Amino acid sequence: MNTKRIIQLTTAAATLVYLGVIIGWHVYSPPREFVLQAPGADNRPKESARRADDVRIGEYFMRYDESASALTGKWICFRGESFSNIVRAPEDITPHGEEEYPVLWSVNTGEGHAAPVIYNGLVYFLDYDEGLSSDMLRCFSLESGQELWRRWYRVPIKRNHGFSRTAPVVSEEYIITLGPQGHVMCCDPVSGRMKWSLDMQKEFKTEVPFWYTGQCPRTDNGTLIIAPAGPEVLLAGLDCNTGEILWQTPNNLGYKMSHSSVMPMTLSGKKTYVYVGVGGVCGISAEKEDKGVLLWNATKWQPSVVAPSPLQLSANSIFLVAGYGAGGALLRVDKAGSAWSASITEQYKPNEGLSSEQQTPILYKDMIISIMPKDGGSLRGKLVVYSPSDLHTPVWSSGADERFGLGPYMVINDHLFAFKEDGELYVYGIRAKSMNLLKKQRIMDGADAWGPMAYADGRLIVRDAHEVKCLKIN
Repeated sequence: MNTKRIIQLTTAAATLVYLGVIIGWHVYSPPREFVLQAPGADNRPKESARRADDVRIGEYFMRYDESASALTGKWICFRGESFSNIVRAPEDITPHGEEEYPVLWSVNTGEGHAAPVIYNGLVYFLDYDEGLSSDMLRCFSLESGQELWRRWYRVPIKRNHGFSRTAPVVSEEYIITLGPQGHVMCCDPVSGRMKWSLDMQKEFKTEVPFWYTGQCPRTDNGTLIIAPAGPEVLLAGLDCNTGEILWQTPNNLGYKMSHSSVMPMTLSGKKTYVYVGVGGVCGISAEKEDKGVLLWNATKWQPSVVAPSPLQLSANSIFLVAGYGAGGALLRVDKAGSAWSASITEQYKPNEGLSSEQQTPILYKDMIISIMPKDGGSLRGKLVVYSPSDLHTPVWSSGADERFGLGPYMVINDHLFAFKEDGELYVYGIRAKSMNLLKKQRIMDGADAWGPMAYADGRLIVRDAHEVKCLKIN
């Protein structure tokens, strides 16, 4: 048989098989009697399936190492224990010569901007693991950077300029976190043991902002202060050790949750919790006899997005800033007898005076220190110093090549540490109404280094969207 004949027969056979398959596929009718599978017949473990909103806060835990430390420094919450972002440290942190600060350790993270807190040689920050779709509270040794433990829970969310944004609050008895979707978790700060949890969306019907929760939890004498800003509850106080709700402020104002954090202040001699929500600014009593009572509110200041927290300037004045064209405003709070009033006395666009888009300004020795927003005109992205008596004319600004974007800054012993959003650290000596650049150092080739810094025991912790680093600065 010649080759041509073989090819012809093979082609004919393949054609017949192909036609047979096509005809069979068209004429075959599969059985139509379906049998319902009884629950559990697939031997799947009980409760292994769950809805997307079935979040079991703190359900997973892993311990990696034990650690004891002689360090006693503390950075307990967003902006520190004094809420000022100012540190009075016993260590000398003055830069000497051109010697670079050593990087003691570094940690890779999920994409985010959550700030660390520090307590007695332990560092904590909230992270997000995309592979596990989980919020994670991670604990590290401040000295070595060794991860000691982590506690996490599954909560699927999509990346939106990162995930985690908030700093925890820590004490001898608890570490409390507030996750991107409003999940509150309280653990023992040393062992990581779960103490209690709360879902703000389920408990208070909170509407989480578009860029997730940016509000950092606060504590006041053993009470956790949060602003759910749900349909019924504006602010609430919870027992830090048990999670019991101690008091609630009705949301008669109709405010919604912003990215701003509650700031404790003393106004006209009254301890007050000040909150900037979407809808206005309000003051809630922090005094024992009437805690949780609404004292005053102002609705003239209503930015659609608020990230910075309010900054107290005097016994009855508060400075307000926001991005996306909102600019700045000055709020005056007055008391006459038992009656309170609040009014916006000054308001302007970001190219007309002191403003900030993301970071909360610092009040230091009769100077307001800030980084101007991208719509701040010729000052955009620059470090600036203004006098509280004149919010329109800067008394100092950084050089043309010293623009910091949305990066953080803090004061340590008459020095300003400013972190460019690309990962470069600048150190300024603070003078009367001005600053002197002392040092700059590339810490990382960073991206979106927006997370606030933390300091304790001569160590400065910085981060960008993907990495946390610890520097020795004394």
